Amino acid sequence: MVRSVLLLFLFVAVSFRLVFGDASITSDLLWPHPSQSTFGTDVYEVDSGNFAFTTDGAGGASILLKSAIDRYYVTIFQTAAPFFPSGGATQPKGPLTGLKVTVNNADESLNLTTDESYTLTVAADGAAITATTVFGAMRGLETFSQLIYHMPNGGLAINQVTSITDKPRFQYRGIMIDTSRHFLNLHTILTHLDAMVYSKFNILHWHIVDDQSFPYESYTFPDLAAKGAYDHEHIYTQEDVKTVINYAYERGIRVIPEFDTPGHTQSWGAGQANLLTPCSGGGFGPIDPILNTTWTFLSSFYEEISKVFPDDYIHLGGDEVSFGCWQGNADIQAWMKKMGYTDYAKLEEYYENNLIDLINKLNKSYVVWQEIFDNGLKIKMDTVIDVWKTGWEKEMDAVTKAGYKVILSTCWYLNRISYGEDWKDYYSCDPQNFNGTDDQNSLVVGGHACLWGEWVDSTNFMSRMWPRACAVGERLWSPKTVTDVNGARTRLLNQRCRLLTRGIRAEPVGPSYCNDEWHGP
Repeated sequence: MVRSVLLLFLFVAVSFRLVFGDASITSDLLWPHPSQSTFGTDVYEVDSGNFAFTTDGAGGASILLKSAIDRYYVTIFQTAAPFFPSGGATQPKGPLTGLKVTVNNADESLNLTTDESYTLTVAADGAAITATTVFGAMRGLETFSQLIYHMPNGGLAINQVTSITDKPRFQYRGIMIDTSRHFLNLHTILTHLDAMVYSKFNILHWHIVDDQSFPYESYTFPDLAAKGAYDHEHIYTQEDVKTVINYAYERGIRVIPEFDTPGHTQSWGAGQANLLTPCSGGGFGPIDPILNTTWTFLSSFYEEISKVFPDDYIHLGGDEVSFGCWQGNADIQAWMKKMGYTDYAKLEEYYENNLIDLINKLNKSYVVWQEIFDNGLKIKMDTVIDVWKTGWEKEMDAVTKAGYKVILSTCWYLNRISYGEDWKDYYSCDPQNFNGTDDQNSLVVGGHACLWGEWVDSTNFMSRMWPRACAVGERLWSPKTVTDVNGARTRLLNQRCRLLTRGIRAEPVGPSYCNDEWHGP
């Protein structure tokens, strides 16, 4: 399988500064930092009229791989970095005429154990990426795309790569988006997925509904969106959801939906009668857990969700449940007396245990906010606990001592903005820094950045998210030993400029410039 690149190059400039043959400068192009890398001193031209991608291996005929190559040959030749002479230069050895991508396994399942490792070399006889899976090959293609730059004469070049051996430190590298408080249009979500690829994220945590609105169009319960969304224009149709899931999968990104209950459900009540608990003083509270109709509804609803979203996991939420309406509801008080409950936390446990049993019957696993663990609920051992509160070190220690997988989000709430370069705080937070044993550390599967949507919509989403999220991406991908903030800043400036050329409206890191500033709408 050969794909010849016959392309009119768009010479897009970025403020990268390179010296031919300088290995340290070459590594400054890469984000996130690879696990191991060795660069040589030779330089090769990349010949636009004589460059071919070839594939090999059991997974070499993959449609996913072909699509990735199609994307990357455009990306590579539209966003290469310019060369700025700052010393002696090595003359190019000759043209690099191709990249061979070998995928050794045809398995295209995407889950918590997917192998995303790859190796990359660039030599006189050609460049080569070798990966176990197509998703590892995609990560290698991203790295290759970042290594190509423009020479002073306008041509393209790449420095010799003796070896890059790379793999993610953590398998769960996510970003949470909130589409309830403000609706994010489909274009914004898809563009965000592209940006995630550039920092090697692999999970979109879609907090799709909440108190404020219910924009998910359920085919089983259409009134949920018809009456619970802001209006009929602010709804994700089934076709929209499929578009997001497929677009993400083609880029090696899992989509994990969150339908948070029993709290954060005010918008659910608009389209589903008798679901929420009536409060004694008027209004409604959390889902009413004592009614049979509640469980009939939830069974049908989550059965739909398990079919629409193919990932192994669903995020069940479970955080910030207010007991006020339960405490003031006469029917619930009578039911609790009958059950012998004196603590409303037991009522929450009753709800969550029933919900978990329901999800278990659907053969789905689940992510939950840390309250589910803190309240002592019975949960499957493959449950992933999402730690978001302060004091996360003690929480991570407790969760892993209990034998559960855990992810961290506490450090990475990107909606909390402050003056200055707050990305450094994100970069310095390591989810394994809690004095755990080796066995405990092995249960830390990663983490995710969160961008809650109270003050974020499609007008400012991209600039609020990027490039600050890049810091989280490197922390979750690169080895634990990659901690140099000053070195990271140089690479992050380069990454920010790269994002601009790739159509991502990324905000400045600090006082700096890009040769090609933002020209988008």
